Amino acid sequence: MALTKIELFDQIRRDSWQQGMGIRALARKHGVHRRLVREALTQPEPTPRKTPERRSPQLEPFKKIIDEWLRDDLDAPRKQRHTVKRIHRRLLDEHAVTDVSYSTVRDYVSRRKPEIWVEEGRGPARVFIPQHHPPGEEAEVDFGELWVNLAGRMTKCYLFVYRMSYSGKAIHRVYSTSGQEAFLEGHVEAFSRLGGTPTRQIRYDNLTAAVTKVLFRDRARVENPRWRLFRSHYQFEAFYCERGIAGAHEKGGVEGEVGYFRRNYLSPVPVVDTLAELNARIEHFEQLEDGRRIGARLRTIAADFATEAPLLRALPAEHFSTALPLTPRVDRYSQITVRTNRYSVPIRLIGRTVRVMLHAGHLVVYDRHQEVIRHERLAGKGLEAIVLDHYLEALMRKPGALRGSVALEAARASGAFTDAHEALWASARRVLGEPDATRTLVQVLLLHRTMDDADVIAGIGAALSVGSISADVVAVEARKAADVSGNARPTPGVARPAGPDTPLPIENPQVTSLTRKRLADLPPDTRPLPTVTAYDQLLRGPAPTIHEHDQESAS
Repeated sequence: MALTKIELFDQIRRDSWQQGMGIRALARKHGVHRRLVREALTQPEPTPRKTPERRSPQLEPFKKIIDEWLRDDLDAPRKQRHTVKRIHRRLLDEHAVTDVSYSTVRDYVSRRKPEIWVEEGRGPARVFIPQHHPPGEEAEVDFGELWVNLAGRMTKCYLFVYRMSYSGKAIHRVYSTSGQEAFLEGHVEAFSRLGGTPTRQIRYDNLTAAVTKVLFRDRARVENPRWRLFRSHYQFEAFYCERGIAGAHEKGGVEGEVGYFRRNYLSPVPVVDTLAELNARIEHFEQLEDGRRIGARLRTIAADFATEAPLLRALPAEHFSTALPLTPRVDRYSQITVRTNRYSVPIRLIGRTVRVMLHAGHLVVYDRHQEVIRHERLAGKGLEAIVLDHYLEALMRKPGALRGSVALEAARASGAFTDAHEALWASARRVLGEPDATRTLVQVLLLHRTMDDADVIAGIGAALSVGSISADVVAVEARKAADVSGNARPTPGVARPAGPDTPLPIENPQVTSLTRKRLADLPPDTRPLPTVTAYDQLLRGPAPTIHEHDQESAS
């Protein structure tokens, strides 16, 4: 094996002081030049090998031209400056350069551009100054885009990250939006889990949830009024970074945390049914992160956070509502539009203005001060959340609209309209016809408002087992199932006595066929058998003779 220069120097020196060999003898023995032997005996270290300077003779005549173009770009508009591709194209078109490759131009421009910036006095080279973050004083917040396979559909979501600057302890939440309601809710979640707020400031970029207007070339911002109330309630200051890539370096901790967490815990694309399921997984990932050491730190994230946790400012006693209040109008389809998505409400609210409290994960609809319905917030645009129960009163008047309605398809997709309902509807159509069968089905669906779904489905099965399609029979059987399961609900307005002397309720008998019951309850018929003898006088001929056995057969 070939010796390195250090090993060769070691052997030359050993032969010199152990065997007393001269320079010529050492050169012959090791097969090197006498200059190298002298260097080994006189210098403590080998001379470093010179790195040859790579030259581009084909580009050399055009370097001054490229430098002029780069200097002109210093005063040109930002979006109309030369790119490497444009410089290479101009050399080909304007100077007939054919032997210079794109990579050669790229290497030269990447080296000369920062040098020209300094030569022209535009500032020193880019430098980053390490910052000191005292424990419990500062935090950083940012949003990052995230794709999730949500209920079988690829959905663009947003990862909210709140990171303590000293310890690196971070809270992560995934929302379907990056609006102000998610922005505030993420803060409340982080404050409650960490046990307090920073005593000094939190760093942000200029996101619209917090900033209404960015003043030109100034750190001052016109803040959103609701965001300003939120800050004053939790008693912390906001530090807004510069615009563009320069501002991202002012909160590099949370910028790096977004990418790190997304690469290590959210890749490949998560497959979940709800965002609540994904956030539950993320809480487990955060527990794993507590044992990690950031960079060359000696202590873990959990150990550093234990130092700054007691230094955080205590949370206020009163809760701040993070929901966004809206006042949409109910259209003629009994739906409201919230952030490009449509949600159904009861038909009695058609034409009225309702109050909506929009949260990050759901929305609540109020009619004045009474809660009407809660919908899970849809993740996307142009989607619909339709509830069949909201249209039942209208379907009693228009039964033919049920079969092709969007509400019925939504109920089937969600599992609210089960096979038991389908069987009852089919049986009713065979007996009553389409309109009356649909009205009977609607009467059964109305039972779900006051009874548990499982009890109503059990009542449908019991009624069909005896050949009945009556909604009253389904209600009786559903109440019996509720008594057995312990899910019985008291009738509104009727007080049930309670005490040691209260008689036990009488068990309802099993439902039997109405036809069998009526036949069993009929009294005995003592009337004589009917006869047609009195009509014989109407015959022209003699009356026929009826034998005794024929008379018995006729009767």
